[in-house]
Amino acid sequence: MSASFLSTARGKLILLLLCGVAFLDLVDASIVNVALPSIRHDLDFSTQGLQWVPSGYLLTYGGFMLLGGRFADLFGRRRVLVTGTVVFAISSLAGGFAGTAGLLVGARLAQGVGAALMMPAALSLLTTTFREGSDRTKAFGAWGAVAGLASAVGVLAGGLLTDGPGWRWVMFVNPPVCVVILLGAYRLFDREDRRPFKGLDVIGAFLATAGMLLLVYALVKAPDEGWGSARTVLELAGAGVLLLVFVLNERVHRDPLLPLSVFRIRGLAAADVTQLVGVAGFISMFFFLTLYMQNVLGYSPIRTGLAYLPITGAVGIGAGIAPKLVAKVGTRPVAVVGLMVAATGIFLLSRLKVDGSFTTGLLPGMVVMAVGLGFMFVAISTAANAGVPADKAGVAAALLNASQQVGGALGLAIFSAISTARLEHQLKHGVAQPAAFTSGLSWALTACAIAVACAAVIALRTRNVHSEAEAEGLAEVEKLVAVG
Repeated sequence: MSASFLSTARGKLILLLLCGVAFLDLVDASIVNVALPSIRHDLDFSTQGLQWVPSGYLLTYGGFMLLGGRFADLFGRRRVLVTGTVVFAISSLAGGFAGTAGLLVGARLAQGVGAALMMPAALSLLTTTFREGSDRTKAFGAWGAVAGLASAVGVLAGGLLTDGPGWRWVMFVNPPVCVVILLGAYRLFDREDRRPFKGLDVIGAFLATAGMLLLVYALVKAPDEGWGSARTVLELAGAGVLLLVFVLNERVHRDPLLPLSVFRIRGLAAADVTQLVGVAGFISMFFFLTLYMQNVLGYSPIRTGLAYLPITGAVGIGAGIAPKLVAKVGTRPVAVVGLMVAATGIFLLSRLKVDGSFTTGLLPGMVVMAVGLGFMFVAISTAANAGVPADKAGVAAALLNASQQVGGALGLAIFSAISTARLEHQLKHGVAQPAAFTSGLSWALTACAIAVACAAVIALRTRNVHSEAEAEGLAEVEKLVAVG
């Protein structure tokens, strides 16, 4: 057995750097949420326009993810990571100095593009750097822990910064981190030789990006426009047509943007769908809990952020235990059990009351949910990247991360509609505003719990990966993909 690279100082630094990339990109999806009231006041946002501060990032992050993953495979992972980090840093500075609503939204759109380049490049670097079985399991354990922590820490950091130096610092904190990432990328990763290039699949790039952008846009706007509105139906249908034509194009292109042979890797598609459905429930849960704490319990931004501290600790515990369990029983049981535990925790959280308390009403469900969340992210990240050959690592990473972004947009669209419908029904029947609002959130959280439980069922179809079997599984699948 080869020596453990992760046990070396360079190996540890590389893992820390790549997890830092993931943490930065994922935190920025939630760090602005608590700051939205302050942003609206300072930049005179309209009610409709304010949603594009969080949604603009989500739109381009999900829309350009496949393109970012393929660029990493074609042009070099370090190059793409560096390019994305520069874009992210500059757009963060622009957002922090923004004097108008339009400039801030534009900066958030650009941030999403930068993140879409950074994230698949970082995950594919992790996949190709840590190849030995136990190293791989530990590396994905750390990656999964970061993914699970990011949403909770984003809310915590957003609250502390908004009540402290001000909302602009939710943007200004990014450039210093980006400088560290850039220095680490050049010091820790060797210069890459470009893969023989036959030409970019321009048509595929256009179809995939346009289809993903339109899909995420339709999902973001659906709660306001209505699911049955002609506009929503046409947007979703248009996205479906673009993505269908994209798949047909990939079948015949000599050097496709998305090599369809990647789906021959056993369990990969199931892992991506598990991620999509599970994240739909998790991301929405954080959104609804934040609304409940601020609008019903009257928490300040900083108190709301601090309320998420138990989640960060519990996710860390779950993610720390998960790699050991994966080594013993494999990724599938860990993912299924983790998702069912998380669904139970979210169901406990759904029992909201207008006069509820943090200690008895929120804390138990938060801790249970967070342990399951740590299990899920570790197991699914490991399963989704097991057996992926080096030249497809960027694409596989993009697929997993795209499923997370689409899942987040889909969950917020569907569960917000459930919450709004329940709120309107209660108000129509004479229920007071606080009770009606709380009831709407309760119904939405119940739906989130059901979604996470459904993800557990889908996880039964994922590949069951043990750390000892990693090398053997990789060799087998590499041969299969090569034949394709």
